Amino acid sequence: MKRKVLAAMLAAALAAGALSGCGNKANAAKTDDTQAQDTADAADSVITENFANVDTNGTTVTFWHSMGGVNGEAMDYLVNKFNDENTDGITVEAVYQGEYDDTINKLKSAQIGNMGADLVQIYDLGTRFMIDSGWVIPMQEMIDADGYDISQIEPNVAAYYTTEDGVMYSMPFNSSTPLLYYNKDMFEAAGITEAPKSLAEISEIGAALEEKGGAQEVLAISIYGWYFEQFMCKQGLDLADQENGRSGAAEKVVFDENGGGLNILNAWKKLYDEGYAPNVGRSGSDSATADFTSGKAAMMLGSSASLKQLLEDSGGKFEIGTAYYPAVSDSDEGGVSIGGASLWALNNEDEKQAAATWKFIKFLISPESQAYWNANTGYFPIVTGAQEEPVFKDNIAKYPQFQTALDQLHDSSPEYAGALLSVFPEARQIVETQIENMLNGSETPESAVENMADEINETIEDYNLVNG
Repeated sequence: MKRKVLAAMLAAALAAGALSGCGNKANAAKTDDTQAQDTADAADSVITENFANVDTNGTTVTFWHSMGGVNGEAMDYLVNKFNDENTDGITVEAVYQGEYDDTINKLKSAQIGNMGADLVQIYDLGTRFMIDSGWVIPMQEMIDADGYDISQIEPNVAAYYTTEDGVMYSMPFNSSTPLLYYNKDMFEAAGITEAPKSLAEISEIGAALEEKGGAQEVLAISIYGWYFEQFMCKQGLDLADQENGRSGAAEKVVFDENGGGLNILNAWKKLYDEGYAPNVGRSGSDSATADFTSGKAAMMLGSSASLKQLLEDSGGKFEIGTAYYPAVSDSDEGGVSIGGASLWALNNEDEKQAAATWKFIKFLISPESQAYWNANTGYFPIVTGAQEEPVFKDNIAKYPQFQTALDQLHDSSPEYAGALLSVFPEARQIVETQIENMLNGSETPESAVENMADEINETIEDYNLVNG
């Protein structure tokens, strides 16, 4: 099929060191030829009307994932539980593939020859690539064939992995949102009773936190492309064209045209110039986390999945509060997008394998499994029924800060699901470099935004040429 041939060609280019991610201008405005090809692809679907009744006895499902450490232990528990308890004759072989980048790169290499797995866990940055690859069975096909009630899934979580035409391509699994973490003891000493709701408010309370609260640093904010994307969501503005990359592969970014990018950098630079948000380095350096958990910083931005680690690292030296991710300005009315990863069913052209894979997926997103996953990893449950499970209720009672992430998720509209960008890994690196240059004084907010847009658009254009 044409899409699979293109995908193989694309994977070869990637293996040779080209850009990662996938974009296709033809998706944005389909011609009669591409529509006909899509119809042919749909007709070749491995899923039949008998899907829900396929005998899966004796099937082995190979599952590639990127969960290490305590998250890996929780994953192993769930896989072993499924293997011990399922009555469908299915055995799951879970294979840790390393970090998210490692998993998607191994998948790209494997696709040039043959499939190496039935199910893969891919991070949010790889969503558009996987949609365009031609390698997967859209999750919507399995959902529809089995009559699965999709309303069980948190709507704002489902929205991220669903395109404008209503097709859910992958199943959410480990999802998180960004939060504002703050030192309650410092806030109390400073006489501040509520967490700030915007970067503008952080600027307003900075002096009190330093002079009365004893903060050496007001806000520890890593230079992280995800934060830039979330600030766009909070403004209710698109990051890219083509309905944020959801009605088709994006052809350019629009944060430079709608003013959202400059709003972010101006507010960030203001906090930096005031001394309230010093340069603590890029995400991954752990400097922001260390500054916060040591009691140096009054606040930090971080994933909701980081809460347990923060509680452990702070050692009870102070009480940690959680609040919604801040907006850029007080007038912003947008929401947040999720991060994390989802589950993708690879098309091995075998309905029995697909049926077995689907049964394992349903186990992983069951209320019982998701409640366990939440309690042991910090990722919030992606199905609403998990909130009724005793293990979830016990965990919330012990760590009430977890409730903030769920409340924020429910208060965000699906329209703020965020962008799907073919070259997201590269785009984040570009954004981070330009923010770093701005803080170091080699770029103004205006020139940094212009550079971001120009470089990302060039990356998108180059990639679309490869897949055009």
